[in-house]
Amino acid sequence: MELLTAAEKAGLEARLKALIDNRPAIATRIAEARAMGDLKENGDYHAAREQQGIDEAEIRRLEDRLRNVSVIDEKIGKALQGVVFIGCTVKLREVGNGDEDLYKLVGEASGDLSSDIVEVTASSPMGEALLKSKIGEEIRVNAPRGVKRFLIVEIL
Repeated sequence: MELLTAAEKAGLEARLKALIDNRPAIATRIAEARAMGDLKENGDYHAAREQQGIDEAEIRRLEDRLRNVSVIDEKIGKALQGVVFIGCTVKLREVGNGDEDLYKLVGEASGDLSSDIVEVTASSPMGEALLKSKIGEEIRVNAPRGVKRFLIVEIL
């Protein structure tokens, strides 16, 4: 079971709808490329078929994910004051060097890199360590380059 906010689930559903709506356009590209003749050396045909395969695999993946998600109420996280829950933004201080950064615990990363807030999925090592932790608590994260420790300074 994967936990997502309502907005994250809506984003997945929108992505799925866009891929499904694009099926006729891909089919048209394939038909037009097929009409050009010899399929062995027809780059347009092979590119369209490859795109169709990628899109269909993504459609199946999204449908599977959406069947197994549970939408969480973001109000629950606010009701559990002092406890990190999906949708919370947390200020962490790295133990040792004192660097402070903002992290947002999400069910599905948006991919937005322009923000000063680092998105952390609940299924990642950092997300697992953050989930249900409390202000003032020190968490340990098994990172690729060893264990990192963070102090939870504030939940925003």
